[in-house]
Amino acid sequence: MALVRGIRGATTATSNTKEAILEATAELLASLVEVNDVRLDDVAAAHFTTTDDLNAEFPAQAARHLGWEHVALLGGREAPVPNATARCIRVLLLVNTDKAPDELRFIYLRGAEKLRDRGMQEA
Repeated sequence: MALVRGIRGATTATSNTKEAILEATAELLASLVEVNDVRLDDVAAAHFTTTDDLNAEFPAQAARHLGWEHVALLGGREAPVPNATARCIRVLLLVNTDKAPDELRFIYLRGAEKLRDRGMQEA
């Protein structure tokens, strides 16, 4: 029986431009889908957040460009925590899956890997 499970990921944009935000987000989404063997029909929703230094484009636009036309998408801002990772884009995918939580792989790209090292400080 498929359950809704969350898959997290994060990346950084090289700059605060539309192109950089869309490129980084598309790369992250493609990686999450590939390593977790997610079918588009199984994606229930995606919640994106960005740090305050990214405002040139909505990361959700990258999902739309990838054909995610019928997926609920939402964006928001990260809390402005001192010394947080700059130009950071995060996503929480909610997917219908038969996989157990320990079978899902979270993806951290472009310097966002250090978020995993900080544990709950920047979960």
